[in-house]
Amino acid sequence: MDTIIQITAGRGPAECTWVVAQVLKKVLEEAQDCSLSATVIDREQGNENGTIESALVALEGKNAAEFAASWKGTIQWIGQSQFRKMHKRKNWFIGIFEVKKPKQAAFHEKEIQYQAMRSSGAGGQNVNKVSSAIRATHVPTGTSVVAMDSRSQHQNKKLAKERLFEKLEVVNVELIKREFQKQWMNQMQIERGNPVRTFKGTDFKKTKEEKNNKTDRQRFKKELKDEIYR
Repeated sequence: MDTIIQITAGRGPAECTWVVAQVLKKVLEEAQDCSLSATVIDREQGNENGTIESALVALEGKNAAEFAASWKGTIQWIGQSQFRKMHKRKNWFIGIFEVKKPKQAAFHEKEIQYQAMRSSGAGGQNVNKVSSAIRATHVPTGTSVVAMDSRSQHQNKKLAKERLFEKLEVVNVELIKREFQKQWMNQMQIERGNPVRTFKGTDFKKTKEEKNNKTDRQRFKKELKDEIYR
């Protein structure tokens, strides 16, 4: 994970959580256009259908940091509330912040300790006579898994390694979530004004001001692609 960003409604109402959902789509689409990998590693659903309170997105690829920088700041949406038809407010704001990456658990095969053990469970008398099950332990973190799916010790070793890798990835995501919780002040730091991007209407189209800035971003996208294919 090169860069992690948080898209958040902060303490905003349901309208802001709808904007978060729309902006998340835009970020993923634009990242794809720039040949970057964008993965939603966590999202908190809003109270209304189709809304999101907050989302964490991991960006990977050359110039991922520059791409993130082009989105960081306040995002403005101009439009009528879809949840409160008589509400007079027309301007809604959300924020995009960069989340500091925590130290993640490294995964190297040389750090795995394998231990053969007897299988347990159904399978008849022969199942417990052969030490075909494998326990795989990642020594630095103490994380371990057991595989006993196959009668083949070699196959169980392969399965155990794959499961251990998956479990360590979950541990890494939990570390990121914890770091996100530490940075909860982002929820209170959304500024109303000086938006980096502005959209309007239920179809979430760019405003005239946003269209004027589109040329700069297209140039940025082209530079990204040029860098990738050099």
